Amino acid sequence: MDSRYYPGVETNVPKLIAELRNLLEEDYDVQTMQVSSTSLLQARKSSTLRDLTGLSAALTIKITPEAGGTRVEIGMQKWFDKAAVAAVALILSAGLLLALPALGAYWQYRITEDAWKIIEEHIARKAGGYIPPLPGRCGTCGAANSAGSGFCSSCGANLQVGCACTACGAIQREASARFCNRCGHSLNAS
Repeated sequence: MDSRYYPGVETNVPKLIAELRNLLEEDYDVQTMQVSSTSLLQARKSSTLRDLTGLSAALTIKITPEAGGTRVEIGMQKWFDKAAVAAVALILSAGLLLALPALGAYWQYRITEDAWKIIEEHIARKAGGYIPPLPGRCGTCGAANSAGSGFCSSCGANLQVGCACTACGAIQREASARFCNRCGHSLNAS
């Protein structure tokens, strides 16, 4: 299950669930429920033929308000069933039916990515256009960066709060700073 925590953002859970239902209801059987403080949305597209061809898809989304933020978790159908169908298809058809489970896996991936997109757009609206940083992401622009990077590869923001300016030695406290707050030296300079 993929889990993301959005600090400082208290989401409107009923509205977010409604937005996700709009995405899923056309093609999926959707049900929602409340378990304690967690809202749960489950979507499933399945039939015997879909199961046999590896085209079935299922998704579970959990939205939990927590102290000082919101946690969202998405779990998707295990990919093992698609691999098993692919193995049987390979044996029976010499590879001709191999595309069906691959297509099912792609559809599962796409619906998960579409759900994350809706969730993050909702979070950004609630946060005034700013999506709080996720691990491995820039707090300024949201771009993914390699572990240990000093600056964002997309916008140049300082990713290492607490590092010292090379010109004057001042400790930087602002994650989005591109220039030293004491001397004005570019933090992007080597």
